[in-house]
Amino acid sequence: MKVPEFIRANLLLKMTSLNAVVISIRLVIGLFIQRLLAEMLGEAGYAKIGQLRSLTQMLTSLTSLGIFNGVVKYVAEYKEDDGQLQKLFSTAFVFVAIGSISSGLILFFGASHISEYLFTTSDFDYIIKLLAVIVPLIAMQRIFNGVVNGLSKYKKFAKIELIAYLLSAATTVVLLYRHNIDGALIAIAITPAIQFSVLLFIFVKVLKEYVQFKKLSFRAPMAKELLAFSLMSFVSTILLGYVEIDIRNMITGRMTEADSGIWTAMTTLSKNYMVFSGAIFTLYVIPKFASIHTRSGFQKEVLSIYKTLLPLFGVGMILVFFLRHIVIDVIYPGFTEMAPLFKWQLLGDFVRLASLVLAHQFLAKKMVRNFIFSEILSLALFYGFAYYFTEFYGVEGVVIAHFIRYVIYFVVVFFLVWRYFKKTEKIQGDA
Repeated sequence: MKVPEFIRANLLLKMTSLNAVVISIRLVIGLFIQRLLAEMLGEAGYAKIGQLRSLTQMLTSLTSLGIFNGVVKYVAEYKEDDGQLQKLFSTAFVFVAIGSISSGLILFFGASHISEYLFTTSDFDYIIKLLAVIVPLIAMQRIFNGVVNGLSKYKKFAKIELIAYLLSAATTVVLLYRHNIDGALIAIAITPAIQFSVLLFIFVKVLKEYVQFKKLSFRAPMAKELLAFSLMSFVSTILLGYVEIDIRNMITGRMTEADSGIWTAMTTLSKNYMVFSGAIFTLYVIPKFASIHTRSGFQKEVLSIYKTLLPLFGVGMILVFFLRHIVIDVIYPGFTEMAPLFKWQLLGDFVRLASLVLAHQFLAKKMVRNFIFSEILSLALFYGFAYYFTEFYGVEGVVIAHFIRYVIYFVVVFFLVWRYFKKTEKIQGDA
C-alpha cells in the first residue's frame, strides 16, 4: 500500500499530516520570534512574557466559563439537530456574557494589583486594562473555535490557525522592535482579537449554518450539562495557570528572575511542539471517544492513536534532545542553563501525551469526578514536587517534578478508565 493512499484512508493520519504542515510553519516562525524575544528581552523579560501568557491562558477559560470542551462534545453530537443546537448556543452565549463581564470588571479595576502580582511592579497595569477590553473577543473566539472542532472541520481549522499565527507573529515582531518589552506584552494581549477576526472571516458561512443568531435567546436550557465542563475547565486551565505563575514567582524568589526565564523558555519550547497534539485531541479524540461505548472499541482506538502519534513524537523528541545545544544557540542564545532541563521535560512530555489520550475519555464521557480528581492530583503533585526539588536541584527541580508528576498521573488515569469500563460492563451484564 502506498503511503499517500494509507494516509487518505486514515482520518487521524490525514489530520496529523495536515496539522504537521501547519505546525512546521508555526515552528519555523515561532523559533525566529523566540530568538528575537530572547535576544532583546533576556531571561528576565522572558519571564514576564511567560506570566502574561499564563494569564491569557486562564482567560480563555474564565471568559467563557470553561465550556469549550462542552461545545465540542455537543456540537459533535447534535450537529444534525437544529433544536438542540439552538439550546446549546443560547446557553453558551449566556455563559459568555457572564464570564466576559465579570472577568473584564475584575481585570480593569484590579489592574494594578494583578500587575504587581505578575510582574512585581504596577507599571504594566495598562496591559491588564487592555486585556479587560478584549475579553469578549477571547470568549467568542473560544466558543466559535469549539464549533470548528465539534464539526471536525480540520482543514478550516488548519487554515484559521496558520493565518492567525502569521498575523500575530508579524504584530509581535513590529511591536517588539518599536517598544521592546511593552510591545511584546501588547502583542500577546491583542493576539486573541486577531485570532477571533481570522476565525470569523474564514468560518462565518459555516457558523451561520449551525448558529441561527436571530433565534438565540438569553436563556440557558443546557446550563446543567455545560456547568460540568465549566468545573473541569476551572481545574485544568485556571488552576494550571495559577500554578505556573506561582512557580515562576517561587523561582524568582528563591533564585533569580533570570532562572524563572530559563524555565519559561523551556516550557515555551515544549508548548510549541505539544500544540501539535492539542488540535488532534479536540478535532478527533473527543468526538471519536464520545461515540465509543465498549471496552474493546476503546482499546482498539487508543492503540490506533498510540501507534500513529507516539512514534512520531518519540522520534521528534529524541532529535530535540540530541540537538538541544544547537536549539539553545539558535533559538535562545545565552540561555545555556536550559541544557540540563531538556531530558526531564521531554520525558515528561512523552508520558504526558500518552496520559492525555486516555484522559480525554473523561471529557468525551463527561466523567466529571474522575477528571477533577486526576487534574487536582496532577497539579498538586507538580506544585509540591517543584517546591521540594528546587531546594536540591535549583530550576532543574521543576522539570524533574514535571516528569514524576506525569508518571503518577498516567497510572492513575489508566486505573480510572479501566474502572469505568468495568462498571459499565457490570451494569450492562446485570441488565
